[in-house]
Amino acid sequence: MVHKLRSLPLPGGATILSALLLLVVVAWLIAPGLFSGYDPITGDSAETFAPPSLAHPFGTDHLGRDLLSRMIHGASQTALTAGLAVLVGLVLGTLVGLAASTLGPWADAIGMRLIDALIALPSFMVALFIVALHGAGPISLGIGVGIGSIVLFARVTRAEVLRIRSLDYVEASQLSGAGYWRVLGGHVLPNAAGSLLALAVVDFGAAVLAVSALGYLGFGTPPPTPEWGLIVAEGRNYLANAPWMTSLPGLFILAVVVALGVVSRYIGKVARV
Repeated sequence: MVHKLRSLPLPGGATILSALLLLVVVAWLIAPGLFSGYDPITGDSAETFAPPSLAHPFGTDHLGRDLLSRMIHGASQTALTAGLAVLVGLVLGTLVGLAASTLGPWADAIGMRLIDALIALPSFMVALFIVALHGAGPISLGIGVGIGSIVLFARVTRAEVLRIRSLDYVEASQLSGAGYWRVLGGHVLPNAAGSLLALAVVDFGAAVLAVSALGYLGFGTPPPTPEWGLIVAEGRNYLANAPWMTSLPGLFILAVVVALGVVSRYIGKVARV
């Protein structure tokens, strides 16, 4: 155990900065009121289109609302929708991958044909179809985005399970009489968990980006409830005189997505140790 801890890769500067940024966002989720004293919905008409300053680091919008406050309070809505998307992709994709890799050739053939069918459909179009079918909203948006990520989880799960089942100690466990569920719960899933966790983290970043993009198009949470994609969309009509309304929230979303990718890569390295 001590030797394994010593062999863990040390996080680099980019990983540490990314983790700190994500910790800030998590703090926003837990207690948004501690980080902003402004109302995210009701603005001050005397402070419309105020540029970024110490009082308003992200500036204000056309209704005098503090944009940083809206980003802080909107983090929970975006994270919940993206989290639902990751949950849908993780659960369904893992089930498909496990069935394809452990239930025999017929299950593998059916599962892979299902995955091939999903690959042929652009994930963004799948999300749009689900939202159009069930109406705009965070639940339908999260399910639509999650269905598009089933392919990733299924393929990674299948590859990891096939790799783990070929290891000597797993084959020895099967030869000693261990049943399907014992091998699955005792060897396969614990060893595949690290790779799935790393994929879930990076997929969460992709889901944040997809949810924000669809929210920008008007398929997410209806206004005035703050949501990251909606915040960026509200500034598109004021690019000439208030570019910070779209640029600063957009850059922050991009930074969060990149940070999730960096942390995911570090988790993947740790899982391979």
